[in-house]
Amino acid sequence: MKLSDFNYDLPKELIAQDPLEKRSDSRLMVLHRNTGEIEHRTFDRVGEYLEPGDILVMNDTRVIPARLLGKKEDTGAAVEILLLKRLDDARWEAIVRPGKKLRPGARVSFGEGRLTAEIEEVRDEGNRVIRFTYDGIFEEILDELGQMPLPPYITHQLKDRERYQTVYAKHEGSAAAPTAGLHFTKELLQELEQKGIETAFVTLHVGLGTFRPVKTENILEHHMHTEFCCINEETAEKINRVKARGGRVIAVGTTSVRTLESMTDEEGVLHAGKRDTDIFIYPGYTFRIVDSLITNFHLPESTLLMLVSAFYDREKILEAYRIAVEEKYRFFSFGDAMLIL
Repeated sequence: MKLSDFNYDLPKELIAQDPLEKRSDSRLMVLHRNTGEIEHRTFDRVGEYLEPGDILVMNDTRVIPARLLGKKEDTGAAVEILLLKRLDDARWEAIVRPGKKLRPGARVSFGEGRLTAEIEEVRDEGNRVIRFTYDGIFEEILDELGQMPLPPYITHQLKDRERYQTVYAKHEGSAAAPTAGLHFTKELLQELEQKGIETAFVTLHVGLGTFRPVKTENILEHHMHTEFCCINEETAEKINRVKARGGRVIAVGTTSVRTLESMTDEEGVLHAGKRDTDIFIYPGYTFRIVDSLITNFHLPESTLLMLVSAFYDREKILEAYRIAVEEKYRFFSFGDAMLIL
């Protein structure tokens, strides 16, 4: 299967640069897999497609202000570090720019010395292992000095940091938001609960895979990096009960899909636990537990588009994307949503 099989044309002006004033005002494209029908709604009507006894599974990770701007101590050159994965109390795996100037031993200062970093190791594909030195609590310093790590296709300044968090974000650790969840408001979640829709929360800390494009024409040669995911015992039991009685497991976002599918065995039973996952879902994959999917519109040739194509049908997904362009849907992180039933 070729990378070019997942390409499509997207006018630049359809890339959403700012979140809507109200989260649930975004548009919703509904795809019916059994009939091929496509509907155009708004997200606040999503409950019309859910039934009592269904369960929404959401990723409750919280984005950290993982983008640090500093200066190389010996030259004063500007440096950018994007934190991806915490290795221990002081060490992180990160993407750095400019990479050529940040070799092992190089030191970087942030906030006039409030935080300093030393490059310890260069890993595969250029990632760095960085050791930080600081006085106080790292999370407080990061909150003061760091910026939200918005994707490079968003060029506008984010006025409110919380708009790049879901309303149910809880466990800090992500370098990017699980954006399908950005459409939910607390009021909409309460409305769904009153209808008899259950909710469950899993955690996957979004990391490197969000920022690394697929570079191999043969997608089977693409290497997925690991991301930490977690499901507790109570959540696993809750989702298994819904599945056993015939309710639908509706994953909110590709990160929820990857977590659920990583933790489900071949018999379709979801297990609790903590682990790193590098699951790569592309057409031909057999889903073990996820029945329906809420997701955003994804970048051309991305692993996220491949996952969505695996969930339905590559050609029909690309046709839906063509229609979305025609209908001027908003794309990517702050864009509109799709519900695949």
